[in-house]
Amino acid sequence: MSINGKVHRSSPLPYWLVNLPPLDWPAQCPAFLAEAGDKNRQILSTPDSQYRRQSWSTVQEIVAKDRIDLFQRVPSDLRRYLEYTAQLKQQYGSVMDFVVKERLKWDRVVPRGKPFEYADDTKILYNDWPYGVDEKIVHLVVWTKFEFEDDLTPESRRQIDDFVRETFCKRVKAEDVIWFKSWRSLRSIHTVEHFHVMMYDPDPGFVQEITNGDAPLAAKLGLLRKV
Repeated sequence: MSINGKVHRSSPLPYWLVNLPPLDWPAQCPAFLAEAGDKNRQILSTPDSQYRRQSWSTVQEIVAKDRIDLFQRVPSDLRRYLEYTAQLKQQYGSVMDFVVKERLKWDRVVPRGKPFEYADDTKILYNDWPYGVDEKIVHLVVWTKFEFEDDLTPESRRQIDDFVRETFCKRVKAEDVIWFKSWRSLRSIHTVEHFHVMMYDPDPGFVQEITNGDAPLAAKLGLLRKV
């Protein structure tokens, strides 16, 4: 793979060089990729040209079976995500601190009342680094100042179901809306409670309305890859 410090194309590329033009190849694995787990290394080793976005039916099945670990990002998007979050940790101390200060703009993460009782205890924003799903799927995150149990109780599920139905399903067909809450082991952001909502091909005006004109951070930065 490497002779005298040079990577030869005849050998399989290491995961940290895939999807980079040769002129951009670093001499060694970047620190933000050095500790990537097996799943991320496998994704990063996949050329973007070979990646296939997950369909809405696949997304529905993943959520129905609670296999959210099967969600993944476009390989080059994942690389940029890992690089950017590493930079955020250096600048803000943690991704959570960045989200609270810059995305949520909450001074205090203390609820005014019971779950969903007050509108200002929740905020709906785009998922800043979307999964590699059908591009008609809109992925939002509902951030809350109140907490839920890690294993949702029937009452907590009912509360979220009611909120999703009232907030999203009045403007989008119920079969085109799903929600899920990440396993604690899969969360990239801890402490601040949140759950995910995905909609298939919703009216862009409605999305702008409920997100107050938000856009994914990666899109704002021009860092999303089209495949």
